[in-house]
Amino acid sequence: MKTMNKTIKTLTCGLLFSVATSVFAHPAEDLVKSTTQDVVSILKKENKPGNEKAVKEQVTAKLLPYFDFTRMTALVVGKNWRQATPTQQAALTKEFRTLLIQTYSNVLTNNKVDSITVKPVVDDNKATDVMVKTVVNRPGAEPIPVDYHMATNGSTWKVYDVIAEGRSIVTAQRSSYAQTVSQSGIDGLIKEISTKNQQNQK
Repeated sequence: MKTMNKTIKTLTCGLLFSVATSVFAHPAEDLVKSTTQDVVSILKKENKPGNEKAVKEQVTAKLLPYFDFTRMTALVVGKNWRQATPTQQAALTKEFRTLLIQTYSNVLTNNKVDSITVKPVVDDNKATDVMVKTVVNRPGAEPIPVDYHMATNGSTWKVYDVIAEGRSIVTAQRSSYAQTVSQSGIDGLIKEISTKNQQNQK
């Protein structure tokens, strides 16, 4: 009887834990879920021929508060970040933010998005640095896996790297940017990213 009671108790605890983890999602997961739902809603309602600029502006406004662009820029620039003056760091952050948002919004607006599936975060709810995995579902096309590295300062969760189809935005450009800095300095890198942004806008 004692063995049976112990078994029932163990199963009950396991069931309660399973229910709890399914009901109480990680806060980073909840944030990505609500934000991506808003983005999909914008795309479905507004993404029409001739309305691309307005859609990108709406998507950008929705995403901007949840990206740590300073940290992302520091990571992509790597060790050369410490060589930059505060003014140069601000300029780099501004240009990289523009490049990232243009690239990300182009992916969303140039592809017909049916929905975005957010997978459960496997980390403990007390974790302060997590990976949130998502899948961008497209009708009649292969889904695109997009994952977000996120960290919190205790009150706000922000993205500091995006992995799209297995490629990290941060590491993908690091060697290229390091080469530019070695050849043209920090100002040369700022100019390179700025030129790229101007080309994208055209």
